[in-house]
Amino acid sequence: MVGYLNMSDSATRQLTLWSADDAVDPWTIRESPRARRLSVRVSRTGRVEVVVPPRTSQRTVARFLDQHRQWIEERRAEMARNAAPAEPFPPPFIELAGCNERWRVHVAGGNGRARAQSLAPGLIELSGNPGGARLALRRWLIAKAYEVLEPLLAQASREMGTDYKRLSIRRQRTRWGSCSARGTISLNCTALFQRPQVARYLLIHELAHTRHMNHSAKFWNCVARYCEDYKRLDRELREGWRRVPQWVFER
Repeated sequence: MVGYLNMSDSATRQLTLWSADDAVDPWTIRESPRARRLSVRVSRTGRVEVVVPPRTSQRTVARFLDQHRQWIEERRAEMARNAAPAEPFPPPFIELAGCNERWRVHVAGGNGRARAQSLAPGLIELSGNPGGARLALRRWLIAKAYEVLEPLLAQASREMGTDYKRLSIRRQRTRWGSCSARGTISLNCTALFQRPQVARYLLIHELAHTRHMNHSAKFWNCVARYCEDYKRLDRELREGWRRVPQWVFER
């Protein structure tokens, strides 16, 4: 579950990106060329991200946070109350709803750099230093996301008659995807934990940004042309963090 608060505020000149230390988790401030107002997002882990328009000053952000600190703390407290029970690690299985695959994780042990590799269909071997096991599984997840999502994105691009420059897949805590002005589409590897219909909506959403770098009526009309049920799927995607296993973001 992710909390959102959008408030209007004036944008002034100066500064781009900075971080503020917090007792539990760092609060990050991210400048977005598409942002028209300041907004703050609280992830299910309690992480706080503030999104600001270009050239917003630190003073403006500080004032925004002071005004809405109570809302932020209430959302963080709610996330803590609703936190899921701790999951075992390494996980015995990894369920990838986005491609209808179930992978069994075999822990081989050993020394050296931790590695996660596919030995056979549905079987992952996790070997090496246990301290690096989470990082190894995350690398495997990102590689798997390229394998699954890249051809789907190319297919959707052909269907929509759109073009993009390249695909970047990362592990992000608060964003499912983005499209840059230069045509780079970024996707979150955790899209693999969502249903295929939801993952397809995400691809169509980002491809529509290659035509409309905003969320205008024209943008949503473009999305609706290729995904009639986009409103329901968008709501499901916003709640999709619940379906992401803890090991993906745990330290």
